[in-house]
Amino acid sequence: MALAATEPPAFCPNYLDYALVPHAPFSGGAYNLSYMRPIPACRTFNSTIVESTVTNISNAITDPDLKRLFVNSYPNTLDTAIKWKGYANGSDEELTFVITGDINAMWLRDSANQMQSYLPLLTASSAYDSLASLYRGVINLQARYILIDPYCNSFQPPVESGVSPSNNPSASDDTVRPNYTNTSIFECKYELDSLAAFLEVSSNYYNATQDATFFKKYQWVDAVESILALAENMTVPTYQPDGNVSVLSYSFTRLTNRASETTENSGLGNPFNNGTGLIRSFARPSDDITIFQGLIPSNMMFSRFLASASLIAAAIGEDGLASRMDCLASELRDAITAHGIVNGGSFGSIYAYEVDGYMGQNIMDDANIPSLLAAPFFGYLEVNDALYQNTRKLLLSAQNPYFMRGPDISAIGGAHDGPGYAWPMAAIVRILTSSDNVEITQQLQEIVSTTDGLGLIHESINTYNISDWTRQWFSWANGLFGQMILDLEDRKPELLQQSFQGNSG
Repeated sequence: MALAATEPPAFCPNYLDYALVPHAPFSGGAYNLSYMRPIPACRTFNSTIVESTVTNISNAITDPDLKRLFVNSYPNTLDTAIKWKGYANGSDEELTFVITGDINAMWLRDSANQMQSYLPLLTASSAYDSLASLYRGVINLQARYILIDPYCNSFQPPVESGVSPSNNPSASDDTVRPNYTNTSIFECKYELDSLAAFLEVSSNYYNATQDATFFKKYQWVDAVESILALAENMTVPTYQPDGNVSVLSYSFTRLTNRASETTENSGLGNPFNNGTGLIRSFARPSDDITIFQGLIPSNMMFSRFLASASLIAAAIGEDGLASRMDCLASELRDAITAHGIVNGGSFGSIYAYEVDGYMGQNIMDDANIPSLLAAPFFGYLEVNDALYQNTRKLLLSAQNPYFMRGPDISAIGGAHDGPGYAWPMAAIVRILTSSDNVEITQQLQEIVSTTDGLGLIHESINTYNISDWTRQWFSWANGLFGQMILDLEDRKPELLQQSFQGNSG
């Protein structure tokens, strides 16, 4: 099968530079947002259904700045981040290499979420230029990556692409994994949510297309088996019953001046008690190292999509595998209920962000998905769940140490960018998990007014200086913004008729 490259023509600008500079035509609104889409010839993937959706939804938006932000953001992954699409050597196996934006590597979590932005438009199709083909390519390449090493979080381009690997200077100081090579692995932080993301993108594709046959063809079953083996390994306690220290199948250290980039106890992390039944995670979805390895949001997401993906296994005749997946998903739910619910003082019973199975608990949230705030968004529980609502009230208050407040934007952030930096992603999740028109309107106003005129969703923003932000080109957050607008158009279309011109001063 011939390879199909998506490298744009030589005359196309580097989007890393392009996204730093405002471009006409401007929105003409109070924030006069730039137009940030490359010309069609310079886009990395063109989709007719996405283009028609951009046109139709933008026509339903009254505010010129909100309209421009949607037009720039929703197609951003297709415009800029499909670095290569083709086939495995000597096979009809589709492969899609999706970069995060400004980093030329493919994260399991990010690429799954980047595809999820287009889930409302996904239908069954065998066509090479379809969204279904993009999905299949991501699932196949993620399965390959997991079989290289399931403990790693981000990977280099497939050899078939001809795209050169990127250097990651930090990773050269990591504890060396058995299969580590800079030609295949970009970074090897073990994050439970990365594996949940593979199950999520698989479930999303199957539920939208009912294409069970696809999952029998290549390495999906082997990848799931590898994930289950890892889950078993990552429930091993720090101490055996006789007091001996366990030998883990993974450890991580890095030479760094940031505590969130390395682990305690020579790579083992803080002690973890297997009595919880939780699966330990060395790192958060922010790529920051956990304080306590019983990371509740990641266990929630893993449980939710393990159960969903078990339906795929059953549909392709892997009944034993399906049963194991379903049982583990149920056991994790019981463990989260038993050990993840803690006393939140005046807020009542709440979910902790991290626990250790002793008495340690970390009460906070991080902007990155999976988060506690996002639990209804990824389907672990209902938005009106009483425990969730208690937890939500705390997370959106000063009692959450990473709830950043300021005159222009107030939203959850995290240790990744530190105190004072709010993440628009968290504001978007807040909208996706709210039915309160006033709350949704306020969050939209804050997002629209804090792009620094560039018209793209940044990673984080200084709550007291909107010109101080990180990552001009963060594909996942841009797609999530567009996905949120589609959601509002479906359930609250009247809100898209409002003006957001109020805070220009």
